[in-house]
Amino acid sequence: MENKEFVFIISHSYDKIEKAAAALQLATNMAAFDAKIDFFLMNEGVHLARKGFAESVTWQKAFSPVAELMKSLREDFEFKFYVCASCVKPYGLEGIDLIEGAEIKPGSFLGEMLMQRQGLTF
Repeated sequence: MENKEFVFIISHSYDKIEKAAAALQLATNMAAFDAKIDFFLMNEGVHLARKGFAESVTWQKAFSPVAELMKSLREDFEFKFYVCASCVKPYGLEGIDLIEGAEIKPGSFLGEMLMQRQGLTF
């Protein structure tokens, strides 16, 4: 496999937690094959970057728990979670604590990543 660099675009959290969990589970599985993966969170997906949000998810039905997946992706594989700058204010993230490894970036940053990597949207 030639290109092993991906950006996962996650646009769901509490509204469709299974989609977010599926993305995180797939990324964890791909990490075993040395894939380079970063995440770009937008729309409801930005809530995954809220400190404590993933630990509060109790309604998830499938896959490993979101909190465990995110912790492993950040700590074991050092994957980054980028938060859409345009979503910060509308989704109430101004001035709140974000998870370790989360960084606010503009949409142009996502565009730049997509010019160099394969994109997967959840």
